[in-house]
Amino acid sequence: MREFMTITKALSDPNRVRVLLALRRGELCVCQITELFGLAPSTVSKHLSILNHAGLILSRKSERWVYYRLPDKSAPVVVREAFDWAKKSLGKSAEAAADTKRLGKILKMDLKEICRRQCR
Repeated sequence: MREFMTITKALSDPNRVRVLLALRRGELCVCQITELFGLAPSTVSKHLSILNHAGLILSRKSERWVYYRLPDKSAPVVVREAFDWAKKSLGKSAEAAADTKRLGKILKMDLKEICRRQCR
């Protein structure tokens, strides 16, 4: 029951659901996620922490940067089903489409430049 409640609480915020949907494109640096949503880095960090704690995303650190991705097929069933539910329910929404379009532009940008701008 605890795992289910943690996941549903993580999915209770629209920005966290948007992060999950954005990660369908693949692994993203926290700087790219921050750029996508235009939120304060501390706010994005809190959202990512909640998603990570729920097992809905995974992280890895490389040098100064932290990258996030969706778990693979070995993730618990409840995690996979929660993501599938979010994807089926909202994956084709206007907001998800706008995020996907904006993310495409962000992925063409120099990652170091994005991170440098945010660290000022």
